[in-house]
Amino acid sequence: MTKQKITRRHFLNTLTVGAATTALAFKAPYVFAKKPITLRVMGTHVTLQEELRLKAMQELGINLEFTPKGSAAVLQKAAADPSSFDLYEQWSDSINILWQAGAIQPLEIDRLKYWNEINSLTKTGKLTPDANIGAGDAPNKILFVQSDGSLGTTPTSQISFMPYVHNVDSFGYNTNFIAQGVPYQTESWGWLLDDKNKGRVALVNAPTIGLFDAALAAQAQGLMTFKNIGNMTIAEIDTLFKILISKKQSGHFAGFWTSVPQSVDYMVDKRVHLQSMFSPGVSACRSKGLPIVYASPKEGYRAWHGVMCLSANTTGHVKDAAYDYMNWWLSGWPGAFIARQGYYISNPERSKELMSKPEWDYWYQGKEATSDLLGTDGKVSVKQGQLRDGGSYEKRFSNIAVWNTVMDNYDYSLDKWYELLNA
Repeated sequence: MTKQKITRRHFLNTLTVGAATTALAFKAPYVFAKKPITLRVMGTHVTLQEELRLKAMQELGINLEFTPKGSAAVLQKAAADPSSFDLYEQWSDSINILWQAGAIQPLEIDRLKYWNEINSLTKTGKLTPDANIGAGDAPNKILFVQSDGSLGTTPTSQISFMPYVHNVDSFGYNTNFIAQGVPYQTESWGWLLDDKNKGRVALVNAPTIGLFDAALAAQAQGLMTFKNIGNMTIAEIDTLFKILISKKQSGHFAGFWTSVPQSVDYMVDKRVHLQSMFSPGVSACRSKGLPIVYASPKEGYRAWHGVMCLSANTTGHVKDAAYDYMNWWLSGWPGAFIARQGYYISNPERSKELMSKPEWDYWYQGKEATSDLLGTDGKVSVKQGQLRDGGSYEKRFSNIAVWNTVMDNYDYSLDKWYELLNA
């Protein structure tokens, strides 16, 4: 599968969204370098966390500079200037833009130590044989570098990104204001556009993400239908944004958030009762005592897959360090750490031994928590007796409606997105 070419100039001209380093002693393979290698990692607050940076520096003997930005801002920077980073961490919907902009280089599979442990979700689009792949850019569709330089499903020795963290997203809601629904039965994307929630709804301000939350909501409300929600037509985009702009002008939306901390603030300040959310935001809200449920929509989830990409400009010892860092991410500890904010890793069995049984049973098996569980911030994010919203890893990834995607009509949808924001 290949995608229609995206206009890089348009993307770079229109997209605007409003770590310190620590020197450590180094070890092989950098013993002959004049000074410790510094690896610049650009991404979002989701994975560029201080605990991960310090742990990786300690174990790898390199300096790490983390530059976290909002998801749209980091993509703009990376696509425009590959010299500004060595490694890029974000989501699979950024791949087509980065690849077509020439901002990233292929990865050699034989340099990825744990490639054979990576599960089938990335390689085939399905975690289990009977799972629904979902519309849009399932990760296997944009993973392998084909002989003609395009990205597709046929396995080769080169890939566009290293698979690591992933999850399914939906919306979070505060049960102090909205009655708790039944997972996969009554919880619905349609709640985002329900008039009874007017003035207390927010969407994520990311054109390749918020667009699908809104589309799923409009379809669930019976306001419109899509022939292929993962690749909307111009007419479908026009209809969708006519609905959204009308809703916005009537005061339906309380905001459009650009970062996980901002989404948490929206909930804490009671600005919203329900909104697009990412798992770390839900965990952070719960650690603050808010009764936030992460919905399991009957229509299916919006799924995403984390990507770790190598800048087209990265060479030499820095490139070697980049591969070491990528391999470190699949070495066990990072996967166990990131599970505590609700994320999965592509080779979970290696992380299992570094998680307590209650943690593994809750986060991966969807079982009741047999003790209080701590989040990545060290605070209790799961109380004893709670069940993970949506159930097990396999259950959640068997119910995908659409993947975060850059559509053929991305440029057009981007224009309409900013029209919505300015309406």
